[in-house]
Amino acid sequence: MSLSDRLSFETLLGWRYTRAGRAARRNGFISFISGASMLGIALGVAALIVVLSVMNGFRKDVTDRMLSIISDVEVFSPDDGALLDPARTLAEVRQNPQVVGAAPYVGGQGLLARGEAMQGVMVRGIDPQLEPQVTGVAAQLKDTLLPQLKPGSFGILLGNDLARKLGVMTGDTVTLIAPSGQVTPAGVVPRLKQMTVLGTFSSGHYEYDSALAMLNIEDAERIFRLEGPTGIRLKLRDKDQARAVADQLAQTLSGNLLILDWTRQNRSWFAAVQLEKRMMFIILTLIVAVAAFNLVSTLVMTVQDKRADIAILRTLGASPASIMKIFVVQGALVGVIGTLAGLALGLLIAFNIDVIVPFLERLFHASFLPKDIYLISKMPSDPQSGDIVPIAVISLLLSFVATIYPSWRASRVNPAEALRYE
Repeated sequence: MSLSDRLSFETLLGWRYTRAGRAARRNGFISFISGASMLGIALGVAALIVVLSVMNGFRKDVTDRMLSIISDVEVFSPDDGALLDPARTLAEVRQNPQVVGAAPYVGGQGLLARGEAMQGVMVRGIDPQLEPQVTGVAAQLKDTLLPQLKPGSFGILLGNDLARKLGVMTGDTVTLIAPSGQVTPAGVVPRLKQMTVLGTFSSGHYEYDSALAMLNIEDAERIFRLEGPTGIRLKLRDKDQARAVADQLAQTLSGNLLILDWTRQNRSWFAAVQLEKRMMFIILTLIVAVAAFNLVSTLVMTVQDKRADIAILRTLGASPASIMKIFVVQGALVGVIGTLAGLALGLLIAFNIDVIVPFLERLFHASFLPKDIYLISKMPSDPQSGDIVPIAVISLLLSFVATIYPSWRASRVNPAEALRYE
């Protein structure tokens, strides 16, 4: 038994109407409109996939750069003081299966002065042995600069943009001004400490490269008059699980501790990215909706052209439901073919955008992301099934909805009126 024998006559007629025009000249325009509807749906779906994949790529790239200098999760004292029992807290956080690295730190703020230049900085005291477990920048420096951060040496590492602002190089001295000063009869005198610049680092994130200074954790404790680390930084197996892990640690850790993940620490940026992605999804979905609802005009023209055929089918015993099914099948085929073509085209571009964009730049002698302006000079792409599946489902649903009215109109055709002038 052939495939055509297994299919219902409604399905066969719907497929024939979709590809009509090959034999009959007068039906060519109808098939062209069907093709245009397919193309519109395909281009809309492809554009949606490519745009969201590029947005995911930029988000991933920026997030990776951000997490190269900050940690996935931080545990610290709510009063910004030293942890009461850092050894116990370290042991407890390491029991979580998602935690792959943990390192204590001292966090504070201060001023760096060099001559007349002065810059507010975030001061981070780190353990040179453990810090490479939690940050990418420290992992890059573990064999070069980090071993030079010895206790009592009062050496300091500066972000490259911070060093440029102060006009210092490796080997120069800077003055760190800590807010925890000494009380004298003349008032509170801030603590000053001469420190030697051991080198610079770059995370690719200007916010941190221009305002972060790192020194040995023991030196930081002396400068800020602390009896231990102020917090613990954690590295997770999956950074996207940071919020869930933070909630778990809040229930399992002993003592009064504050736990923040990277999404909460960068709430404004994270929310802005999510909002931008959501709005872009809505805008591009409207493009798909326009292409899908072009099916309405396509099917209306098909129904008008096939009124005689509908009348003959009705006189042969076809029910209104069968007539409606024919045109539902036609519209559904247009939607399915257009969606599948859009998925194929969108995924092809998304997975090869690192090849396509350089080719277009060479072809047009242009640079879409100049290296002297943007930190991210390549077009990243990260297709995710969580975006692609909803796109396909929405496209198919819009296509099916667009078939309802024309199909209902076809089922209401009166055979006597349709054949009157035939």
